[in-house]
Amino acid sequence: MVNRAHFVTLVLAYRLLVSLSAGAQHAKESYVVYLGSPSGGDVEAVRASHLQMLSSVVVQSDEQERASTLTQSYHHAFEGFAAELTEEEVAALSGHERVVSVFRDRALQLHTTRSWDFLDAQSGLRAERLGLRASSDVIIGVIDTGVWPEAPSFNDEGMRGVPARWRGVCMEGPDFKKSNCNKKLIGARYYGSQPGSTASNTSLSEAAPLPSAKGVSPRDTVGHGTHCASTAAGAAVADAEYYGLARGAAKGGAPSGRVATYKVCTLGGCSSSALLKAVDDAVSDGVDVISISIGMSSAFASDFLSDPIALGAFHAHQRGVLVVCSGGNDGPNPYTVVNSAPWILTVAASTIDRTFQSRVFLGNGNVMKGVAINFSNQSLSGERYPLVSGAEAAGRYTPVSEASNCYPGSLDAQKVAGKIVVCVGTNTMVSRRVKKLVAEGSGASGLVLIDDAEMDVPFDAGSFAFSQVSKDVGAQILGYIIATKNPTAVILPTEDAKEFKPAPTVASFSARGPGGLTESVLKPDLMAPGVSILAAAMPSTDKADVPAGKKPSAFAIKSGTSMACPHVAGAGAFVKSAHPGWSPSMIRSALMTTATTTNNLGKPVASSTGATATGHDMGAGEISPLRALSPGLVFDTTTKDYLNFLCYYGYKDKLVRMVSGDAGFACPPGAPSPDLIATGLNYPSISVPRLVSGKPVAVSRTAINVGPSNATYVVTVEAPSGLSVKVSPERLVFSKRWTTAAYKVTFESAAGVSKGYVYGDVTWSDGAHSVRTPFAVNVV
Repeated sequence: MVNRAHFVTLVLAYRLLVSLSAGAQHAKESYVVYLGSPSGGDVEAVRASHLQMLSSVVVQSDEQERASTLTQSYHHAFEGFAAELTEEEVAALSGHERVVSVFRDRALQLHTTRSWDFLDAQSGLRAERLGLRASSDVIIGVIDTGVWPEAPSFNDEGMRGVPARWRGVCMEGPDFKKSNCNKKLIGARYYGSQPGSTASNTSLSEAAPLPSAKGVSPRDTVGHGTHCASTAAGAAVADAEYYGLARGAAKGGAPSGRVATYKVCTLGGCSSSALLKAVDDAVSDGVDVISISIGMSSAFASDFLSDPIALGAFHAHQRGVLVVCSGGNDGPNPYTVVNSAPWILTVAASTIDRTFQSRVFLGNGNVMKGVAINFSNQSLSGERYPLVSGAEAAGRYTPVSEASNCYPGSLDAQKVAGKIVVCVGTNTMVSRRVKKLVAEGSGASGLVLIDDAEMDVPFDAGSFAFSQVSKDVGAQILGYIIATKNPTAVILPTEDAKEFKPAPTVASFSARGPGGLTESVLKPDLMAPGVSILAAAMPSTDKADVPAGKKPSAFAIKSGTSMACPHVAGAGAFVKSAHPGWSPSMIRSALMTTATTTNNLGKPVASSTGATATGHDMGAGEISPLRALSPGLVFDTTTKDYLNFLCYYGYKDKLVRMVSGDAGFACPPGAPSPDLIATGLNYPSISVPRLVSGKPVAVSRTAINVGPSNATYVVTVEAPSGLSVKVSPERLVFSKRWTTAAYKVTFESAAGVSKGYVYGDVTWSDGAHSVRTPFAVNVV
C-alpha cells in the first residue's frame, strides 16, 4: 500500500514539473529569425514589417514592449531579425510563410612579421620582381573583439584619403572617440543586446550603446581582434618584438589596405545575432573582404540555413565580398573542421620556420632542448635549483598519477618549494596553463613538462621558468633524477630559433576534414601560418605577463586558426588590389591552385603526426600570395552553383528561392542528391564521398583563362595505385584571355583496393603556370 505522505509528495513534485515545463515554454530567449534575401525598402519600413510580424505572435501590452522584444534588424545583405521569444512564439514564427529558419542566438567561440617573410620565401618569388603596387583602397572588415587603435600597426602615416565609396562609421564610447579612427582604421562598430534584454547570452556580448557604461565601445578588451586586424592589414612596423623575442619588421598581408572592425565578442564568447548584424553592416559599409576567426564547436554543427556564419557569408558572397573563416582548433581528429560551407574560404593553421627554445641545463652538464616562451631570471651563472619529479612531491593521500600530472591540489608545497618540478602530460584534462599554475602556486621555481602533445605550439609562461620537452628527452631527465642523489637544473629564458626545419607543418590543433555536414566539398580549403604569430595587441594589465623591469608590449605572440584566418584575408585583399574585377570565388581559386605542398626541405608538407599531410589536413596547401597574383586559370563558383548545392543537399525549391531572392529559380533535375554535389559544383578542389568499385564517378569543371592569349594547358595526374583517374580532354586551348574551357575527371577504383579516403591531384600547366586542384576520394 502506498504511503499517503509519499503519495502527496509525488503529486506535488508532478505539479512542480508541469509548472516548470509551462514556465519554460513562456520564458524568453534570444532567437534569430532569418527571412532570406532582402525585400527592399528603407530601414524604418523594414523594421516596421519585422515589428508587425512579431506582433502577430507576441502578446504584449503596448507598442513599446513589442519594440523592446526586437533586438536586431537585418536589411542590407539579407533580411531577418533577432528577438526575445518564447518556445510557443518560435513555433508560431517557424510556420510563417516568409520565414526560412528560426534558430537560437547561440554563443560562438573565438578560434584562438616573420610569417609573411616565410610565405614570400616559400613562393620562390620576390614582390619587387612582380612590378605590382598594392592598392590602398582595398578594405578588410574584421569581425572579432574590437580594436586597440593606439597600436602602431594602425598608424596611417603616408596613406591617402579614405576611399570615397566607404559608407561605414566610427562609433564612440566612453573609451573610444571618432578621432581614434584614421585613414588606416577607417571604421569601428560594436554590437550587443538592447537595454533591458533578458537574453541568455547577454553576458557574451556588450550591451547596446550606453554612454555611461564603462568599456561599451569598439575598444578591444581581449586582444584577439587587435591581433587579427593587424595580421590582415597592419602597417609595417620596424623593430617589432615581444620582450626581445621575434624581433623584426611586423606587417599585415595588405599593409597599405584599410581596416574596419566590428566588435561582436568579449572574453565570454560571441553573440550569433550580433555577428549577423556585423556581416550585414560590413557589406553595406563597403568592405571587400571579411575576416571571421570565430565558430562553434564541431560537436554542435548546425545545418547551413541555421548557421549564422554560413548565412551571413552566403549573402556577403552574393554581393561580391570574400568571406574568410578559421576552420577551428579541434584537431587533429577528423571531422572537426567548421565553417565549411562552400561559399566560405575555410582556413587551416600551419607552423612557420621559427620556434622558441627553452633549454634545460642539468647538474651533470647535459643540455636538454625544450620549447616554451618564458622570461625567467634563471641563468647558468646563477643559482642551481633542486630537481624533483611530481611523483616524488605528491601530497598526502594523493595518487601518484595525479601528482605526476601536476593535477590541482596534488603537490605537497613543502616538497616543491624552491625547486624545479618535473611533470608529465598523460592526463589530457589538465592543460599546460593549469599545470603551470599548480607548480607556481605550490612555490616551485620552475616546471619541466614531459609531453609530446602541442610541442609545435610553444606555451607562454610569462616570467615563470617553464620548458616542455619530448618524451625521449623527458626519459633522460627522469633517469638523471633517479641516478643522482641531489639532482639540480636551470631553465634558461627563451631564445629565438629561426630558419627552423621542417616548415611548414600542419598545426596539431588545426581542425581536420572531412566536413561534418557534407563530404562533397573538400575542406579545409587551404592553410596559412597560425603558430606563434607576432602581431599587435592591447597592452597587458596582468603583472604576471610582463617581465620584471619591462613595460607592457605593444605586440603579442598568439596561436590558433584565428591567426591563420587573417593571413588569408590579407592575402585575398592583396590579390583583390591587383585584380579588382575578380569575384570572391576567383580570388579563392587563385589562392588555392597556387598553394604550395612542399616544405623548406623540399619534401611534402607533413602533418603534426609526422605523416604526409592530406587534403583533409591542409586543403590545397600553404598559401603563396605572390604566386596567386598570376594563377593562369581560375574556377569561378557562381551563386547558381551554390543554390544548386543547397538543392542537392536537400533543401526545397521554395526555401532556396527565398534565400536567393530569385523568384524564378528552380532546383535542377535529380535534386536532392548529395552524391551529385561533387560532380557539378565548379570548385577548385574535388571531393568524392562515395566511390564504389565498378561505378565510376565523373566530375565536371570549367576553367577561365586569366593569363595570356593563345595558351595551351596540358594535364598531369598524381593518383594512388588502384585508383584510375582519367581527364578529358587532356589539353585545354584558350585563344583569348577570359575565355573558358570545360573538362571532366572520371574516377574509378579497382576491385580489392583498400577502403577509405585516398588523395591526389590534377594539375594543368602551360609551361609558365601550374594550376593544381587536389582531390579526395572515399573508396567504399
